[in-house]
Amino acid sequence: MANLETTQARITRIFDAAAGGKNHFLADKDTVRHFDQAAPALTTAARAVLDFLTRVIRHLAAEGVDQYLIVGSGIPSGPAAGQALHDAARQACEAQPRVLYVENNPMVVTMAQATIEPFTDLVRVVEGDIREIDEVLRQHVVRTFIDWDRPVAVLLMSTYSLNDDEYAHYVIKRLRHTAAGGSFLGLLHTTFDGIPAELLPAIRDLLAMTLPHLAIRSKDEVAALLEGLDLVAPGLVWVPDWRPAGDDLACREEPSTSGNYGAVARIP
Repeated sequence: MANLETTQARITRIFDAAAGGKNHFLADKDTVRHFDQAAPALTTAARAVLDFLTRVIRHLAAEGVDQYLIVGSGIPSGPAAGQALHDAARQACEAQPRVLYVENNPMVVTMAQATIEPFTDLVRVVEGDIREIDEVLRQHVVRTFIDWDRPVAVLLMSTYSLNDDEYAHYVIKRLRHTAAGGSFLGLLHTTFDGIPAELLPAIRDLLAMTLPHLAIRSKDEVAALLEGLDLVAPGLVWVPDWRPAGDDLACREEPSTSGNYGAVARIP
């Protein structure tokens, strides 16, 4: 198990702090404050990302998907009771959906196992790192809780960890070959594309100090990761623009302030 580092900010805990959750430390909250001072949008962007993930799950549930592997969401504790991602799956699916979270943050794993798993047999949380995808897929719970002979939605949220292009392509290829035909791959990716040029130096300096290995890609670079896959309309877009719902207002007027692209692809 990874060590619990409390003095160094971590991306999943930063996301939790920005989303108004409780599963973070002072270093993470301070990072949110610094980012908001440099470019005041992080808290709203976190909400836009959560809204995107919820819409993806609702759409895939309508497509008949009833099992979800969610990698690196941080399982933010900000949403109100009944509004977590596994709740969205349960509310949208006619069947009883199974949701498996894979997280590399031991605090997130411990809290989720204590507060979610005791109340349902349909949600599991395991520790794993997308940078070790083969080890993740070999885990007993991953192999048995998901029925890999049936369609599954793999929601890859932790692309921020994949700063090596060759390995990032390998992860996508590995997941494509593991999932059954008719499955879906959802992707979230951070970008600098929408940041005004005058703010970029401050953002880059802040990242170098707080999250030096964060993977940032342009739209063309993200599209390259999805090459050969059949993208569900509207394709690769800013997350607020992916099948927006009427009540999802975060970053709606300026979608680029979400700082993230999103896409969903069918696996043949």
